[in-house]
Amino acid sequence: MPHRIIVALGLVAALATPALGAEPPVDFSRDVLPILSENCLLCHGPDAGTRKADLRLDVREGALRAKDPIIEPGKADDSELIRRLVTDDAEEKMPPAKSGKSLTPEQVATLTRWVDQGAPWGKHWAFETPKRPEPPTVRLADRARNPIDRFVLARLEREGLEPAPEADKATLIRRLSLDLLGVPPTLAEVDAFLADHAPDAYERLVDRLLASPRYGEAMASDWLDGARYADTNGYQNDFARTMWPWRDWVVSAFNRNMPFDRFAIEQVAGDRLPDATLAQKVATGFNRNNRTVTEAGSIEEEWRIENAIDRVETTATVFLGLTMGCARCHDHKYDPISQKEFYSFLGFFNDVNEKGVYTETRGNVPPLIAVPSDADRATLARLDAAIAEAAKAVEQAESGLGARQAEWESSVRSRDLPGEPAEWGLRYELGGALPAGASYRGKGEPTWAEGPTGRALALDGQHDSFVEAGPGTNLEHDKPFAIALWVRPFADGACVSKMDDAAGFRGYDVTITEGGKLTLHLINAWPADAIKVKSKALLPRDPWAHVAVTYDGSGKAAGVKLYVDGKPAEFDVETDTLRSTTATDQPLRIGSRSTGMAFRGELADVRIAHRAPSPEEVAALYERAVLEIARTPEPDRSAVRKGVLARHFRERVDGSAPPLADRLAALKKEKADFEQAIPTVMIMEDAPARRPLHPLKRGQYDQPDTSVSLTAGVPECLPPLPAGTSPDRLALARWLVAPENPLTARVTVNRTWQRHFGEGLVKSAENFGLQSEPPTHPLLLDWLATEFVRGGWDLKALQRLIVTSATYRQSSRAPDDLIRRDPENRLLARGPRFRLGAEAVRDNVLAVAGLLSSSFGGPSVKPYQPAGLWEELAGGAGEGPYIQGKGDDLYRRSLYIYRKRTVPHPVMATFDAPSREICQVKRARTNTPLQALELLNDVVYVEAARNLAAKMIAEGGSTPEDRIAFAFRRATGREPNQDERRVLTGGLAKYLEAFRADPAAAGALIRQGEKPGPEGVDPAELASYTATAGVILNLDETITLE
Repeated sequence: MPHRIIVALGLVAALATPALGAEPPVDFSRDVLPILSENCLLCHGPDAGTRKADLRLDVREGALRAKDPIIEPGKADDSELIRRLVTDDAEEKMPPAKSGKSLTPEQVATLTRWVDQGAPWGKHWAFETPKRPEPPTVRLADRARNPIDRFVLARLEREGLEPAPEADKATLIRRLSLDLLGVPPTLAEVDAFLADHAPDAYERLVDRLLASPRYGEAMASDWLDGARYADTNGYQNDFARTMWPWRDWVVSAFNRNMPFDRFAIEQVAGDRLPDATLAQKVATGFNRNNRTVTEAGSIEEEWRIENAIDRVETTATVFLGLTMGCARCHDHKYDPISQKEFYSFLGFFNDVNEKGVYTETRGNVPPLIAVPSDADRATLARLDAAIAEAAKAVEQAESGLGARQAEWESSVRSRDLPGEPAEWGLRYELGGALPAGASYRGKGEPTWAEGPTGRALALDGQHDSFVEAGPGTNLEHDKPFAIALWVRPFADGACVSKMDDAAGFRGYDVTITEGGKLTLHLINAWPADAIKVKSKALLPRDPWAHVAVTYDGSGKAAGVKLYVDGKPAEFDVETDTLRSTTATDQPLRIGSRSTGMAFRGELADVRIAHRAPSPEEVAALYERAVLEIARTPEPDRSAVRKGVLARHFRERVDGSAPPLADRLAALKKEKADFEQAIPTVMIMEDAPARRPLHPLKRGQYDQPDTSVSLTAGVPECLPPLPAGTSPDRLALARWLVAPENPLTARVTVNRTWQRHFGEGLVKSAENFGLQSEPPTHPLLLDWLATEFVRGGWDLKALQRLIVTSATYRQSSRAPDDLIRRDPENRLLARGPRFRLGAEAVRDNVLAVAGLLSSSFGGPSVKPYQPAGLWEELAGGAGEGPYIQGKGDDLYRRSLYIYRKRTVPHPVMATFDAPSREICQVKRARTNTPLQALELLNDVVYVEAARNLAAKMIAEGGSTPEDRIAFAFRRATGREPNQDERRVLTGGLAKYLEAFRADPAAAGALIRQGEKPGPEGVDPAELASYTATAGVILNLDETITLE
């Protein structure tokens, strides 16, 4: 026999569940393919790179090939496959010893029977579109409440087992409440249910719970794991982000019972729906929950590709139950997914309009969208109405402004102009020519523009673009002076200066700073001996302003006055330490300091006086220039002068419009500020142009195989996209929930079953591929999947069907022999029993203690956490120290706890909540001493115990026994038995004795937490009941759904 066949056969091994009861025909998908997948396909599967002997056992053409056949259909004794499995020859024995695998006799028998039956081929069960089976006929038909039970009973009958009896009503209401709402029932709810003897009492209870807004919160926890939702970016910087509006969308969608097909479509491609709504765009945050790189020096394309790969893996896991990421670097080792198909699937996410790296960017990064609440929208509507009203008022005030201005101009022409203020020692008109002794230091000739008094000097902000105006004049610290000029600033810079930058900035200047603030410096040595003042308001937005600075020689900032358009301007004093001379031998510069602050803009009519003019004189200086424009015939005025005159008339003469305009501006600013505070959420959005799509060699971003161009598509092992469909995300989303897709409905109902029973019908909820565990009840799985689709993808209807079944309503108590035979309850001969998830552990305790907040939605909160944890583990990465919340925030549901990826909250992590760095659809469920230590010692649980103790004393009766029973029933839903009463009552007595002997310890215990304890209660008594309540809250039964 050829050597290649010997090698190939060595890789055939098996893992199959032996048939039970009457031996059915061998089913390829159920019985044979798992054997091949587990033991053969690593070397004889889809991956050509690791394939041995040119033999494929994952496809019919390879396993049943005519050339060098290894299987003779119908003739197991003549098949090389079977011979090599049973031979004693170590050289020929398959699988080889070095593989570490070996077949059981049952597995060999399964393969032998399959070959004898003709070696019929088929697909992996999960890749076949489910067909709706008929519920089987069963012996215990009276035990079946709905079709689910008939499938389960049929399996139990084949196993020779009986179903458990129905659980008592107290157990059922607690099970249902924890299961559907994530919180326990109140004692009043328990009592009402126990008193309701109507035949449909249970069904009405289910309907009430499904209608509760708490339902959406409970369902969202699992979905957020798969969507890898968190409040920070992850990686090293781990900056904060705002994705909670998407989380609240998920809660709302569950509560509204949005059909799952629509739920999926909107999250994968809501932005691509026709006329997409805000909510549909927010939904796409599902695939923006991935980690985001902000570290400087990261390579943009590398991380863009990583984002796309993360979306492939998440989408494939959440909706298809496939480990598609295994085909990133090579063909999948087990599933029929090639590397090319992986990158074709990546094509659906290749065109997202994002960068791979947002260097040191905090907060959300594009694409994003604002998400106003209903209250926000009401506020915006009110502001829009007020803005519209204010704009109309401005328009009305200005409607006759032109006519009124013309009338005023006519009257001005008959009046005398104000006198020219005297005693300006220096004046530089800059009206088209430089004054004598001045020189332009820039290249070529100076540039001139139209100004308010004629021509004006235009400067371009270059370092040498200024006028050196001779020695100018020193303005001393103990002498009065004034500087006035017209200015049109395009940017910050020095208008006038006589300053030596190299000598501690000695001298003076008038500058424009901070985007338009008039600023004066008087300096001997900066900043120890200087005055600096700057206007509070920016200069007017209209092009030109007249500014003036006066100083009384007092050496104090209080002696300074600033004027804008002839009116005093309020200013801030930044430095007021001037004591010494400001004289310098530097020249006077117009448009620059000695080494910087080059001015970009236009200047005119610069004046300097060795006196401090009165406010009236400054006003007259401005008004004279304006009135000169008014006396000029209208056709002779430049556009600049017309603008100066119009603004003067509007603001200083007419006066009706400015207050209205100010109100309009204030309203617009209020709206802009309000909009800025509205939270955003990151969303999906495609770039305008498609990016090239190629396979990446070994999955490396910088090694595209440009010889192969791909388009977006789905694996060939699954149904294709509809013909004529554009291969975009919307097509993908619709394909995911198409009736012919064999995976999505199965995966979803399996995960729903997992929530209610602790394990799915397929245990490997994250993997429905060839390496998956086969379903324990395959016909039930397919019936549920088809029922789900037939019912319009109705999640609440699916859950109602499950929780109203007799299977779900069974008691979880079972005899020891059944537990030994079926420790994981895979046969469903008893009801569910499993430890609560991390969120429900905390929420359950807070609810039992009467602390749980009823607030819904909104920003994530920061409850109790050990001090210094962020600094110790992440150096405060991204946002500094952990700032603990106050009041209600300490007791919100755990769904709303702030999730920092690099430092998961310990209350969550201890009970196996994932860090959500990647998609995870099934949590581990561990049982460790650390969990007990947390329940006994963490402040959240100690405070809860203290609050429960206060309730025991106030509401639980007058005796210790009654109070203990009260707390026990709140925690477990049932009365304690005699042994439990005895142990707890004895413990209470010992605690009381110990705390009476140690009042300090009692005080330390009952003071934990922010919520004040009850007044008027003996501290030792409260502490003893607190310790007892802590024991009750730490019971396995308290944190278990059963």
